[in-house]
Amino acid sequence: MKAITSKVSKSLPIGARLQCVDNTGAREVEIVSVKGYKGVRRRLGSAGVGDMVVITVKKGTVDMRREVTTAVVVRQKKEFRRADGLRVKFEDNAAVIVSPEGVLKGSEIRGPVAKEAADRWPSVGSAASIIV
Repeated sequence: MKAITSKVSKSLPIGARLQCVDNTGAREVEIVSVKGYKGVRRRLGSAGVGDMVVITVKKGTVDMRREVTTAVVVRQKKEFRRADGLRVKFEDNAAVIVSPEGVLKGSEIRGPVAKEAADRWPSVGSAASIIV
C-alpha cells in the first residue's frame, strides 16, 4: 500500500451503502468501519477513494450475504482534487472486496477505477479495465 498523492475528500461515512463492482457475488455493501481512521471522540469515520474499509454484504448471493470482510473504495460521487488541479467525480460510489492484505478476491472489476485506488493497491490496478 502506497500513500495517496491527491487530496481526496472523505465523503463516505460509516453506514454508507456502496455498489460492489467485482465478480465475488456481492452486489451492495455497507461500510462498518474505516481502517486506519483515528478521529475525535464520537465522530463517525469517513472513507474516500483508495481507503480500505470493513464492510458487510447487504445484497448478493446467499453465501455472500451478511458476510463481514474488507474492501477498497474505487469510486465516489463527491468530487476530489488531484495535485495537478483536476477535479474528478464519478456516477456512483463503488468498492471491490479484497483480503486484509489487499489482494483482490474477484478476478475482474466492472467500470472505471480511480487512479488513486489503482496506484495505492496494485492488485486492484492490475484487474481494472479502465483507470481514470
